[in-house]
Order: sequence, then C-alpha cells, then structure tokens
Amino acid sequence: MGEIVVDIPTYFVCPISLNIIKDPVTLASGITYDRESIEQWLSSSDYCPVTKLPLHKDTDLTPNHTLRRLIQAWCTSNGVDRIPTPKSPLNKGHVHKLIRELSIPRLQLKSLVKLAVLASESDKNRKCMVEAGFTKAIVSFILKTSAKKTCVMMTNSGFEEALSILHQILRVSNDEFRVLVMENQEFVDVLIRVLRGSHMDIPRDNDIMRTHAVSILKATIEVSSIGILQRLNHDFFKTIVEIVRESISHQATKCVLRILFESCQWSQNKLKIIEAGAVLELIELELTTPEKRITELIFGILSSVCSCADGRAKLLEHAGGIALISKRMIRVSPLVDDFTIKILASICKFSATTQVLQEMLNVGGVSKLCMVLQADNTVQVKDKAKSVLMLHSRFWSSSPCIHVYLLTREIAI
Repeated sequence: MGEIVVDIPTYFVCPISLNIIKDPVTLASGITYDRESIEQWLSSSDYCPVTKLPLHKDTDLTPNHTLRRLIQAWCTSNGVDRIPTPKSPLNKGHVHKLIRELSIPRLQLKSLVKLAVLASESDKNRKCMVEAGFTKAIVSFILKTSAKKTCVMMTNSGFEEALSILHQILRVSNDEFRVLVMENQEFVDVLIRVLRGSHMDIPRDNDIMRTHAVSILKATIEVSSIGILQRLNHDFFKTIVEIVRESISHQATKCVLRILFESCQWSQNKLKIIEAGAVLELIELELTTPEKRITELIFGILSSVCSCADGRAKLLEHAGGIALISKRMIRVSPLVDDFTIKILASICKFSATTQVLQEMLNVGGVSKLCMVLQADNTVQVKDKAKSVLMLHSRFWSSSPCIHVYLLTREIAI
C-alpha cells in the first residue's frame, strides 16, 4: 500500500517556508509565521511578507501558544510526528540574572556553565548576550579572577568556561569589546600568561583553553591602540612564536599568524619578532602545512621582517629559505607573488653574495621571476620582478640555467 498523504490545514503552514509551523509567532500585522523563517526574513527586509506593512527588524515576535497546541494536537491525531514545544528565546532579563550571579561566589561556576551553553547554541543568543552588556561583565570577571591569588568556589574549569564564553561571543559584532580592550595592557598580559601556562596553575597542555585564549588575543590585537602595539615586549613575541612551533590547533596557528602580521607593521616590533625565532619557525611551518590563507600570512610576515638585515640573515640561514620562496611564487595567489618578490628584492639589493645569487639560480628563483613577466600579473608586480632581475642581470644572463631570450625580451639587457 502507498503512503497515506495527510493534508495540512492551511493555517498550520508558514506563509514563508510553506512548511508546517514549528514555532509560531505573530507579528504586529496580525500574521503568524514560523519563528526561524520570519527572523531570517526580517534580517534583510523591513515589511510583513503577507500584508506588506512596514516592520522594524527588532519588532516583537509574540509566541502564539494557542496555535502551537492546536498543531501539536493535530499531529498526534493524524499520526504525524508531534512538533516539540520550542524553547523560549533568550532575553536580556535572563542574561542580566546570570550576570548578577557571577558576583556570588557559590553561584559563579553554575552561572558560567549556563552562559557557555547559551553562547554555544546560536548567533542569536550571542547577539542577545552582547546587547545585554555581557561583554563588559565577562572581561571584568576574567580580570578580577586573574588578580586574585585565591578565589573561593572558583576553579580552573570556571576560568576555562569564562574564556570559552568570550571566545564564542566574539563571533558576533562587538563594539563594546573594542572599547574595553583597546588600551588594556592588563588584559593582554593575562592572555599571555594563559598561553605560557603560568596563570592560576592552569596546565600548559590545556590546548582548548589556550586556543580560546589566542583567539581572544587576536581579536584584542586587531582593535588595540597604537600605544599597546608599540609596547608589546620580547616575552609577548616569544610566547606567540612558541604557539607557532607547538601547533596546538589549526585555529590557534591561524590566530598567532594574524597576530604576528598585525604586529610587524610597526618597525619596533620587527626585531622582537626576529629575535623570538619567528623566521625559522615560519619557514618550517610553511614546509609542513601549506594552505593558501596560512601561506599568505606567513609570506606577509616574512616580507615585513626581511626589510631588516637580521630578518634577511635568518631567512638565508635556513637551508630551504630561498627554495621555499621560489617554489611558492606563481603557485598560490597574486598576494603571495607580491610578497615573495618583495623578499627577493630585499635580498638582492642588500644581501646578494655570490653564493646567494647562485642559489637563486640553482633552486629556480630567477626562472620564476622570468615567469612572472610572462604570467597574468599586474603591472606593479611585473615591474618589481623586472627590477630584481636587473639588479644582477650580468651574473644571471651568463648562466646556462636561464633562457637569455627571456631577459633580453622583457628587460632589454
């Protein structure tokens, strides 16, 4: 026998999705929709889909409990899977209550666990928490907890929950976080201590907590003031480079690379990054885990630090440095091409020993520069490649490794 088709009453169907309503809510226009469908609609439209009456994006969605019960009863009587009673959406009042409980030692951990669950459920919950002022509360909580040598009823798991929640809510737009941390050196110091495993007896092998900490640190550095960025010290960069070396997680690696990329835009940080051993670690990372975005960040950092003599020296110190730069050219993205040519330009202009120039020939670096001239690159990138080739054209043109006609055609030697 074929399946029995049950006709769904029209008023049980959402006008948007045309499916049975699971969580009925009624607008000021008097029309009832499924909550998920109308919320998605209102995220990009400002009127009722049925009546076309204007609506505010934050308009009240009134739960229609009567209709929900009717739908559930109909499902039961018609052999249809019963629509479960939906959870009430998070509201600011509930968030405020949980924030107040953070100040009560015996309720702190319980409140944090509840907040962590809410933050992990949806962007809507995270947005509600931010709008309720939770960002200030959790940043303040982290700083106060860190300042105490002992904390009654607070354990490492509680601090871990706090970092997890902040990590989650930073996934939504958060202007308040910018205001709170842009001049907050203490907050940066707390996160660095967590990453070093020297904070509140937190074990260094807690990779989840450290991943959350480095993600928060990245968000902090991205909004920090110039003053904070210029005051980053050697211990800061040593810790960051250790995270690169340890590769505790893919997310952590991308975050620390972003931190280094943002930091090296300031000249006083370049030497600190070099002294922390970043150049060799970045080359090793690229040799083992090539990925487009990671490669772009790595070469962006190398391009910046190679403007310093110490940075170039460290890159040339690695046996595979020049070969790696040559290999990645014209293989990843135009952005990487730009960075690799900048690196080679700095080396050829300031560190071009006979050994270095010969190595560029041997590993195909000069050939790749010639290929840049033939490839579909911007005029700017081609001009940079030409200028590098012209710096030592006599040395390279006499080598059988290079097709002389490429040089004569493109740069008119």
